[in-house]
Amino acid sequence: MNDPPLRVVVAEDHYLVREGIRQALEESGEIEVVATVGSAQELDVVVSREHPDAVVTDIRMPPDHGTEGLEAAHRIRSAHPDIGVVVLSQYAEASYAMDLLSDGTDGLAYLLKERVAEPAHLVSAVREVASGGSTIDPAVVAAMVEHGKHRQDSRLNDLTDRERDVLAQMAQGRSNAGIAEALQLSVSSVEKYSTTVFAKLGLADEPLVHRRVAAVLTFLDEQGRSTPI
Repeated sequence: MNDPPLRVVVAEDHYLVREGIRQALEESGEIEVVATVGSAQELDVVVSREHPDAVVTDIRMPPDHGTEGLEAAHRIRSAHPDIGVVVLSQYAEASYAMDLLSDGTDGLAYLLKERVAEPAHLVSAVREVASGGSTIDPAVVAAMVEHGKHRQDSRLNDLTDRERDVLAQMAQGRSNAGIAEALQLSVSSVEKYSTTVFAKLGLADEPLVHRRVAAVLTFLDEQGRSTPI
């Protein structure tokens, strides 16, 4: 017996983009879009009424087109910790990812809006947050990793090129098996590289900490919360 589709609310003020997101999600056959809204205020009302499995929201919405989506994500996770949130942005900016995940990583994702054209990637992020996981757009991580190679004071300088490669794969939400396949390594080698990355970044082995995302956040924090890419 198939699992019921995930119930999702979409928040985006541009009608065509909103419909594109809805279509990308529903064509997967795994997701039912139960409502679409055009503002953060409407999102709050609909989330309370529908209590979806997840929300997909633009980062900038009326009235000010600032960071209303980020603020809504924090409100939703605080009031409804079982609802996942995917925040979409046109910008691969570290400060936005850091703001989104500043109070914890569980149930949150930060993706570039261009992922709407890659339905499988968007649907995967929705599934991840609905199950309590988290992810950061690989484009953000890849650019920041490349930038970090040139910083003399970064803790990332302690990582080898292969360890950086593993870190970038982690941020894409890949399992150890997925990383092994992508980098043509054995799973045991990936486990060893991962352990070394965590150790070099000073991340303790705590069961309640998503160390994979924490490793990426540590890197982003090294670059400064307001550093654009």
